Amino acid sequence: MSAAAPPKSRTQLAPPAKIIAPAPITPPKSGRMTLANVVRGKVARPVRVLIYGVEGVGKSSFAACAPAPIFLGAEDGTSELDIARFPQPTTWLEALEAVDELLHGEHDYQTLVLDTVDWLEPLCWAHVCANKRDKKGKRHDQIEDFGYGVGYSMSLEYWRVLLTALERLSAKRGMHVVLIAHSWIKGFKNPTGDDYDRYEMKLHAKAGGLLREWCDAQLFAMHETYTHESDGRAKGISSGARVIHTERDAAWDAKNRYDLPVKLPLDWEAFMDAVAAHRPDDPKRLLRQIDAMLGEVDDTLATRVRTALAAAGDDASELARIANKLAARISSTPTDDDTNTTTKEESP
Repeated sequence: MSAAAPPKSRTQLAPPAKIIAPAPITPPKSGRMTLANVVRGKVARPVRVLIYGVEGVGKSSFAACAPAPIFLGAEDGTSELDIARFPQPTTWLEALEAVDELLHGEHDYQTLVLDTVDWLEPLCWAHVCANKRDKKGKRHDQIEDFGYGVGYSMSLEYWRVLLTALERLSAKRGMHVVLIAHSWIKGFKNPTGDDYDRYEMKLHAKAGGLLREWCDAQLFAMHETYTHESDGRAKGISSGARVIHTERDAAWDAKNRYDLPVKLPLDWEAFMDAVAAHRPDDPKRLLRQIDAMLGEVDDTLATRVRTALAAAGDDASELARIANKLAARISSTPTDDDTNTTTKEESP
């Protein structure tokens, strides 16, 4: 009787599977995505501005100077302005209806002003309560009754519908969009030091964050105020000027995508001139401008600026930002005659 043959190894029993490469996917062609249709440079488009600030500073007057504006919102804040305005909406759907009318109707308006978005917010909340249910299928009369933060998150769905309509209005009709909001002072929990107060939009944080992300420029408007120190006491003094801040500070939120100076007059024409002038410039001209200003600052600041210049290289946008900050620093430095005056803008 012959000996049994040894069992075959697993690899002998099952040859390795053949690897088959997936077939290439060929997407359907629309004819638009071709190299011949590639464009270079910045795209000029209508501005999307969110301006907020203290009461009575002139936010509505700023927007009223935009090209051919029409206002949507509460009438109380603009009753003294000679402007075109929609009837005051009483529901969220009426606000959307007004935007749709501008999108499809025949008109010559060039700017839509929502005055104010914090006035529109309760209409959004009422719409959520009328159309949404909680996990148990129950409706609620108050936005907070849906649970902690749930109702406010639901409202973002409707804010996005409004923003989409505004984007279509801007793209199709070439209209500027200006959102106006009030401000309030709220405590800020500082993770790196002591807590402090700062100005914020008078909106729920979730809606405010969405609008801030959407806009091209978030501007903070205030009366220009300085602190005068005399005999060991500080006193706030207004210069009489009304200004807008374009970059974030410990005391307020602001941003822009136009390489704007950090501070501008509260004036539509001045704002648009700055938008046109502060697009990325010739790096060589910016370097000459910065080099001229370096002679007006101390050695410590000059060293910091030169370090920033080395990191920026030929990036015109970054060089413009450095030039703007340096100019603002020089303009806020006290002169020898101001030994008893601190030129520091009032902050909360």
